[in-house]
This record gives sequence, structure tokens and C-alpha cells, in this order.
Amino acid sequence: MSQNIVSNPLIERLPEHLKQFIKPQNYEEYTPIDQAVWRYVMRKNITSLRKAAHDSYLNGLKKTGISTDEIPSMYGMNRILKEIGWAAVAVDGFIPPNAFMEFQAYNILVIASDIRQLENIEYTPAPDIIHEAAGHAPIIANPDYAEYLRRFGKIGCKAISSKKDYDMYEAVRELSILKEAYDTDPKDIQNAEKKIEQLQNQKETPSEMALIRNLHWWTVEYGLIGTTDNPKIYGAGLLSSIGESEWCMTDQVEKIPYSPDAAFQDFDITKPQPQLFVTPDFAYLCQVLEEFADTMALRKGGHRGLAKLIESENLGTIELSTGLQVSGTFTRMIKNEDNEVIYFETKGETALSFREKELISHGIDAHPNGFRSPIGKLKGINLAIENMSPRDLKAYNFYDGEYIEFEFESGITVAGNNITGMRNIKGELILIQFSECTIKYKGEYLFKPDWGTFDLAVGNEIVSAFSGPADDHSFDLVTHKASSVSTKRTYSQAQTELHSLYQSVKNIREGKNTRFSLEAVFEILEKDHSNDWLLPLEIYELIYEKDAKFAAQTLKHLEAIKSKKPNISHLIDSGLEIINKNLTIA
Repeated sequence: MSQNIVSNPLIERLPEHLKQFIKPQNYEEYTPIDQAVWRYVMRKNITSLRKAAHDSYLNGLKKTGISTDEIPSMYGMNRILKEIGWAAVAVDGFIPPNAFMEFQAYNILVIASDIRQLENIEYTPAPDIIHEAAGHAPIIANPDYAEYLRRFGKIGCKAISSKKDYDMYEAVRELSILKEAYDTDPKDIQNAEKKIEQLQNQKETPSEMALIRNLHWWTVEYGLIGTTDNPKIYGAGLLSSIGESEWCMTDQVEKIPYSPDAAFQDFDITKPQPQLFVTPDFAYLCQVLEEFADTMALRKGGHRGLAKLIESENLGTIELSTGLQVSGTFTRMIKNEDNEVIYFETKGETALSFREKELISHGIDAHPNGFRSPIGKLKGINLAIENMSPRDLKAYNFYDGEYIEFEFESGITVAGNNITGMRNIKGELILIQFSECTIKYKGEYLFKPDWGTFDLAVGNEIVSAFSGPADDHSFDLVTHKASSVSTKRTYSQAQTELHSLYQSVKNIREGKNTRFSLEAVFEILEKDHSNDWLLPLEIYELIYEKDAKFAAQTLKHLEAIKSKKPNISHLIDSGLEIINKNLTIA
């Protein structure tokens, strides 16, 4: 398979803080067993999903050029995805939720390029290329669904997370890496699962990110479409799970009409889902998304939005009614009797922006130690500061270079030398700078002259609050370091030998030169790798109509494996069913 990189303009336009998560696919690291796992899952899924999956799935497989016989090359996928306005990038397992969703906002499909072990062929909690490429990619060929995914990303990346969300992300990432590693101590997996269970048992009001992550799970990952009596699968988690895609269609799984209430239905990533939500069509997904977005701080702002940012203890942004945006780590607010924010503070590096563009001379170099400001209306003046013309400002003694004292309706007083002001493109005043400034509230000094110059943020209220900075370039965002990192696989001599056996069978199927004959492969397999069940299936596929004696010998070997390992007997039976019924893959 060609490894020439095919450029996709969408990837080139990504901001640097997202590009940091992209890694090479390293296609040559996929083993012959990996290729066999891909082939088995794809053949099993497509044959069983012909009736269960939404029409967009099978149609999308053809449009995106995903083969059932070989793990897809990221570069080949990009060449085809470009035609439908999307691109794909490889990443290392789980990435932070906000980053994952922001990729979607840029029409980028994030693909964890690792592949599940043969032992986890039915399901893995870790994102892998089967889940991403075979689950997500085909469905985005549907324009309505692709638009939902893009809009979800644009809204979801602004959702405010709690500290628990960040801890849960790290815990789930660690568990997924441990479960897919070849030499993990079972005790380490137990400890990781216990950590997740403890976090899940922490009772607290769910954050915006937790709620929108639920919506993502019950649609993008585990969504059904149609009616509750006759649903079809479109969620990538179901499409890529050869066990759950069949089980979910039984009466053992409750089917619930999709609604905004799905945001409050939690899920357990380590277990099959006991209930699933059914949307009537893809357009309805956008309707529910917009209803949820209307409840977010992104659109409501106010004291609740600022409180969420303070609780998150992470970088966020508030936007005032003038359009001034303050980005930093928020630590404090003061409210009046009507729960209106009258004062706020940040700590550490802070930047000021307007319409997502940093204001000149107001980046983190200008505000390295935080930012603070009262907001609201002035006492005894009906006209808001932001609406004052130069003439109005003079009428109320706002002269550049002159000393001034004034009081807000909240009771906060400001006194100092008015240096200058800054207006937005509408001519509204958004910032006033003072020297020798004193700000007091109920006897507390909120700012003193020896603290330096003071910048008053002009605005009556907070109209929006969201995660992350207003201007991506204001902060050094290319610093994310996950607490756990996927390990590169190493193989024993026996595993290396098994790889060569798989490669020989693959070569024979493709009409290429081979190291071993099928008979030689089978002889070594019986002697040294008697527990391997997938390769005998691949051998049987090539001989069952050509060599009755050899086929019978292979079946006998498979039956012996089923007796020893009853937990995988259904996988062997499924593989034989595909072969014996001569089910072709369209």
C-alpha cells in the first residue's frame, strides 16, 4: 500500500494547538495479525450490519474507499475524504475532549491509529482504527450527519469542564492504554478501573462538558436512527463492535426516543449499554444540539457562566456586552442582590480580545499577573459607559489626562487619572486605562495605586462564558502532556514466528510469493501456536472448496480450540458462517 502523503488543505489550516496531537500513522508497524483482525471484524460487521445499519454506512464505506481486506492508509483516506470536504488525522488514543471536538469543528476526523489486540477483537475501551475509520468515517459521507458532527464540534469545544472531567479523562486514557498493552499486570488494570469507579461515584452537578459528552456518546458513538420499533445503527461504537452491534438490536436493550434529556443519562465506557436513544433522522440531532446549546454559558453568560469557569480552574473566556473578551483562569466574582456580576478577577496570564482577536498591547505580556475589573452601570447615570459618545464622556467629566471619581450602581468606587480609552468597531468604549487608581467596595481595596496602571473593562453584563481563550494565539497552548503514553509493542520470538505465518497466508490469498505453504503453516500452527483461532479460519477459507481432507483437518483443529476456549467459540462459528455461506462483501 502506498505511503505517499497526500496533502489535504483542511489539515494545513489547523491551529498549532491542535496539530500537536497529530502523529504519524506508521503503517509499517501494523503486523500481519493486525491486518487479519481488521479483515475479520470488517467481514463480520458488514455481513451482520447489512440489515441493522443505516444505509449511510454501507454507502459511506464505498465513498470513503475503506477496504475490508486491509487497514486503511490515512493518506489514502485523505485523498478521498477531500472530495466530501473532510480530512483525517492520526492521534495517540484519547485526546482531551475539547480538542477532540474542536477537530470536528474544522471538519477533521480524529483517528486513533493503533488497532485492538486479537484478545479484544469484539470490543476495546480504547479508541482504535477499527472504531474510528470503520465506524466514524463511512457515516460522515452523509451530508446531514456531517453537518451535525461539525456543529457539534463547534459548540462542544466551548463547553466548560470541571476538575473532575479532567481527572476522568486522564483515568480513562490510562485504562485504555493498559488494556491494550501486551504486558500489563492485571493488578494495574484493576487499580485503573477502581480509579474510574471512584470518580464516577463522586456526586456533583454535572459540568457542561459532562452533559455534552453524554449527547456525543448517545449519538455519535451509540446512536440509533428510525423508530424505537425498527431502529438502525449509525453510532460508531456500535458499528465497530462485532458483539454489541448484534446485542443492541435485541429486546434486552431498551430503545428510547432521543431528546435533550439524553444529556443527563450517564454511561459506563467499560460495559455494554443497557439503553440506547433513537433519533427520527439526522436533522433532529441538530435540533436537540441547538436546544442544549441555548442552555450553555456560551449563550447565556451571567453569574452562572462565570461560576462554571471559576470551578473549572482552567483557562476560559468571558465576553462582556461591549464585545470585550477576557481570557484567563478566573478566581473570583462579586454579585449584587439580583445575582448580577459586578466584579471579576483572574490569576496569572490573561489576555484581552475583541471578536477573537487579541487587542494590541493587551496580551499576556501586559497582564502576566491576572486581570480584575468592576462592570455594570454608573450610579445616577442612565446612559451606560459603553454607549457614551465623546461628548457624553466630557459631560460626565471623563477627560483624558484628568483625575476622575465615579461610583457604580453596585457601590464600587473608582478614582484615578484617566489616561486613555479604547473603542470597538461600533465606536463603543470597551476599555479605559487609569493611573494612580483606587478601587474600593464595602471597605475592601480591589485595586491600589502602587499596583500599576488599571484597565477598566467596560460592559454592563457578561453575555457569554466558554472554555479556552478567545484568541488561540494569545497563549502557549502547545504544551499538553498526557499523564500516560501508549507504549510501542515488542514481540517475542514465538510472536514473530506467528506473524510470519499470518503473512504467508495473506500472500497466498493475494497471489504473492510466500515463505510457507498452507500445509506448512498449519503444521507449525498445530505444533507451536495451538491456541490461535484466527489463522486456521483464514486457512480454511482458502481450502474448504478445494481440499476436502485438509478442510476437515482444519475444522477438527478449530473444534478443539472451541472446546478449550468456549468464550471464543462464537467468534469461530461466525467466521465459519461467513465462509460456508460464501457471503461476499460488496
